[in-house]
Amino acid sequence: MARYIEKEKVVTILGEKTNFRGTLKFSEEVQIAGKFEGNIQATGTLIIKKGASCEAQYINAASVYIYGTVKGNITAGDRVEMHTGSVVYGNVSASRLRIADGVSFEGSVEMLRANPDIDVFTTRSDVLKEQLRSGDS
Repeated sequence: MARYIEKEKVVTILGEKTNFRGTLKFSEEVQIAGKFEGNIQATGTLIIKKGASCEAQYINAASVYIYGTVKGNITAGDRVEMHTGSVVYGNVSASRLRIADGVSFEGSVEMLRANPDIDVFTTRSDVLKEQLRSGDS
């Protein structure tokens, strides 16, 4: 009988009294509860907690969950969720977007299409190139 060991989730929290300025890079989950200024380049999940302030030239992450205030453009490979009471000033690009009632949002939205499932091993190269160019499967 095989035993599976559950991987422990790694979470980093910048606390309420934390002021961080610079470039933030991470691959797991980061929660900002204080103030952040700079850039965020991540492959993990970003959570902006209620009462937190994030001013960024850009935010690139897998998913972004906003409960506080964000000023800056957001790109998420998966999803962006703006929860009740959050304030967002900036453009959003994501595959999935959720904006709850009571959100203050000023910016534009671009919906990203997920990459099609392409079998690179069995598809002819000319067909593969065309699929990648057009985004069709």
